[in-house]
Amino acid sequence: MKWEEIAQLHPSRFVLVEAIRASSNNGLRNLEDMAVIQDYDDPKEAWSGYKYFHKMSPMRELYVFHTSRTDVEVVEELFSGVRQRV
Repeated sequence: MKWEEIAQLHPSRFVLVEAIRASSNNGLRNLEDMAVIQDYDDPKEAWSGYKYFHKMSPMRELYVFHTSRTDVEVVEELFSGVRQRV
């Protein structure tokens, strides 16, 4: 689903989405196709949902956005450090 469709179907909501198709260009992640996992009223609930799904499947590319946004480009950040498995 494209972002415009998601924003239209879930107005004024926080949405937890999974990137189905995405590309990187000049440090930006362009989300071309997404699937809505869940929508929320409260941002804290949205982040709790993100943490839950990320813990279950850490390889999934998940994001939380508010549908008032006009686009969903994500700035990529390089992680340099040690990750601990819990």
